Amino acid sequence: MFYHVKELQYNAKPSQPDPVYAKKLQEILGGQYGEMSVMMQYLFQGWNCRAESKYKDMILDIATEEIAHVEMIATMIAQLLDGAPANEQDEAAKDPAIEAVLGGMNPQHAIVNGLGAQPNDSVGYPWTARYTIASGNLLADFRANLNAESQGRLQVCRLYEMTTDPGVRDMLSFLIARDAMHQNQWMAAIEELETTQGAVVPSTFDRKNEKQEVSYTFYNFSEGTESQQGRWAGGPTLDGQGTFEYITKPEPMGQIPELQPGPPYIHGTPPLSMRQNQNNPKPFQ
Repeated sequence: MFYHVKELQYNAKPSQPDPVYAKKLQEILGGQYGEMSVMMQYLFQGWNCRAESKYKDMILDIATEEIAHVEMIATMIAQLLDGAPANEQDEAAKDPAIEAVLGGMNPQHAIVNGLGAQPNDSVGYPWTARYTIASGNLLADFRANLNAESQGRLQVCRLYEMTTDPGVRDMLSFLIARDAMHQNQWMAAIEELETTQGAVVPSTFDRKNEKQEVSYTFYNFSEGTESQQGRWAGGPTLDGQGTFEYITKPEPMGQIPELQPGPPYIHGTPPLSMRQNQNNPKPFQ
């Protein structure tokens, strides 16, 4: 059960309307790494959690906070659209250079949403549940969460640089700080899980069933050998189970793929030998 508190978690008050910036802000609402994505990702991870209760409780704590972030951004977008007429995009984009970069106001904000936010990204692509990950393996999920928070914080920081509105920047500075906390939180949880599960996911798979002779081999599949200078190319592996090996010119280990002709009802291209034996009609004379 969820309860709604009327007050926002943090202030979401722009200094003045800005419908062009409202379009940009849609990215951190309904984009791939927006607040809707992490909200749904964490909620389903928490609801599906079968591990010990401290993990479920922690996941749902942050998931519920993300609901608050969605409300904050939606509220900010709506206020940025206050009093915005449909021709606002023309006013904002009189300069051809500005028009090319900004694209003006999102007309759907006025036509479809009545000067409100929408569950889309900044170019109008609808939010999709395919952005989310809830695999049931906490180590795999927490790594995905760390990536989501990393990308999310990066995008919010970029949006911070795209406005001078003190009210907008104030809200974004709060979200940036929370994304920093959430990165630290997921890193701490990952570190804790790795002490008991190891670094490779899933830890429950019998490693005798994998091709162990290539488990720690780095293949140089591009020109140059600069990649050999990295930590991943030599020394002990991070799971403590082997040693990295660098192969400069890897040799193929598989067969030449040769497929049988498809059955006649597929109407594919028959092999040459079959075509030569067919009773083709006489050429036109």
